[in-house]
Amino acid sequence: MLDIKLFRENPDIIKESEKKRGHDIKNVDEVIKLDNELRKLILESDKLKNKRNIVSEQINQLKKQGKNIATKVKEMKKVADNISKLDDKIRKLREKRDLIRAKIGNILHKSVPIGKDENDNVEIKKVGKIPKFNFVPKDHIELGKILDLFDFESGANVSGARFFYLKNEAAILSLALQRYAIDFLIKKGFNLYWPPLMMKKHALEGAVNINEFEDQIYKIQNEDLYLIATSEHPLVALDMNKILKEKDLPLKICAYSPCFRKELGSHGRDDKGIYRVHIFNKVEQVIYCKPEKSYDYFNELQKNAELLFKELGIPFRVVNICSGDLGNKQALQYDIEAWMPGQNNGKGAYREVTSCSNCTDYQSVSLNTKFITKDKKKHYVHMLNNTAIADRTIIAILENFQNKDRSINIPKVLWKYTGFKKIMPKI
Repeated sequence: MLDIKLFRENPDIIKESEKKRGHDIKNVDEVIKLDNELRKLILESDKLKNKRNIVSEQINQLKKQGKNIATKVKEMKKVADNISKLDDKIRKLREKRDLIRAKIGNILHKSVPIGKDENDNVEIKKVGKIPKFNFVPKDHIELGKILDLFDFESGANVSGARFFYLKNEAAILSLALQRYAIDFLIKKGFNLYWPPLMMKKHALEGAVNINEFEDQIYKIQNEDLYLIATSEHPLVALDMNKILKEKDLPLKICAYSPCFRKELGSHGRDDKGIYRVHIFNKVEQVIYCKPEKSYDYFNELQKNAELLFKELGIPFRVVNICSGDLGNKQALQYDIEAWMPGQNNGKGAYREVTSCSNCTDYQSVSLNTKFITKDKKKHYVHMLNNTAIADRTIIAILENFQNKDRSINIPKVLWKYTGFKKIMPKI
């Protein structure tokens, strides 16, 4: 969420950003109103606590003098009861303020296009050459049948809709893509993690607004645990409630993990194949940095993803996500959309495969992750994230590198990981 200082010092900046997002600015005024009430109660509580300290000292003095302390003890009890009642009010008011505060989005970067939904996203550039076929290209589902790469029927029987089995070369290809991305990021100075696949609610709430993301997140029954929808979440929570040293920034970390998603809001969308499923593998990259450097590192994370897809030889475009399509935590987001020739009945379409986000201090405020400078001043770190590679890339490989005989050429950079250069039809 946004730093409360911003509401106190520059509320107009927040309101202007919320207008661009199409949000009701009444929430901003409500946060300010509740915050003012809260500060008054805290001041009142502090005064009572100071009085308690004075009375406590008076009791100690009376004891030393052998005098009666009954009156002062009674006074102390009354003060303590008032403090307890007041602190309970403070706790409830803070929760109410922060619940509304969490509904307010990050401050948009000036380059974010203003729009209502994904139709208003703006293409920045196209990279790579779209393949031309002398035959009608098949989609990954048809290719998967011919090449014996997926088992959707057994996946549905065992687990339900949007579950599947990766088979044979497809399973190897998933592992190859992960190792390819991991090796790439390690060379770029990232430290590798394999994160917890479940998170406690208070940690997850710092990484993402659960109410905003509830149609994606699986809750573990009777446990204070949620399955991760992306390894971004445990990575940004890694240093929750910690103060980092300035010299340790930037912190560059990456992780590989399965990701679990309900996809409740996507009925009827991509419900066939492996594009939008309940579990998939992904390599994620995350950076913690000083505020003045965050947009430089945004460009670095975006460049990393672009290089990965360039080396794979997959054509793609980069899209700047508009204000109405951005999540609350993002100040700026670029998506890479890979060209997938088999989509749209063989006419092809660009489909999202990575999302690069600068969340500035939005997550670190919630997670209370700061760094300390040489002059002993504390500041919230800025946090950024981007996909490196996810299983959706398998679709792009199968559809872009298919041949007339339905064999698939494997990108050269993956040969050392797959052990094969081509996938041949099984039937």
